[in-house]
Amino acid sequence: MWISQKLRPSPPTADADLGVTTIAGGQAGVLTRGEVRSLPIYGPGGYCWMPQNGAEVLVIKGGPGGQEQCVAGMRQAEAEEPMEPGEVLIRGGGASIYLKADGSLVLKGRVSVEGPLFINGEPYKPCTCGEEGTV
Repeated sequence: MWISQKLRPSPPTADADLGVTTIAGGQAGVLTRGEVRSLPIYGPGGYCWMPQNGAEVLVIKGGPGGQEQCVAGMRQAEAEEPMEPGEVLIRGGGASIYLKADGSLVLKGRVSVEGPLFINGEPYKPCTCGEEGTV
């Protein structure tokens, strides 16, 4: 029996597959060739991302037979404007953070600051006279 198992090649398995999320959140459910639930989600360091229901995601398979799986990311959306190499655009809902190659930062959406605000190393002091604040 051992020899017959060694002579018969193992069926090929995919190391990654595209799937569609069926359960959103920190432990995703994904439909690939069948539905798999409670998959951990991985992403780039410093990012916290929760896939939405119906999102097309990349599922990476590991372990013997590919039974250990995780959601690694989703197909990248088209940028609203041309991007340069090395630039980063983070979008969520209607807001975005765009880190540009020239060192500039573009924020879109409502901005809330928690904690002290510094501009050019100086604390920002809001003006109470109805005009803009001062540095």
